[in-house]
Amino acid sequence: MPVPKCVKFTVFVKFDSTGKVIVDRDEITISLRSKPKGGKANLELIKKLADYFGVNKNGIRIISGRTSKIKLVEVYI
Repeated sequence: MPVPKCVKFTVFVKFDSTGKVIVDRDEITISLRSKPKGGKANLELIKKLADYFGVNKNGIRIISGRTSKIKLVEVYI
């Protein structure tokens, strides 16, 4: 059974309507449309990162910064 590989990224969140994902080495800048209320922005973040990396949403984990614009995220490839 293969062991899943995990990559950690520092994610900088912006709230605007562009919806862009910019990856630069171990940093990601992502634009979200959802407001940071009730966890909606974090759910959108997970969905966008899963789509970008081509993994299941379960393969994205926010390690720290759940209530911050700067987050540490693990991506399981």
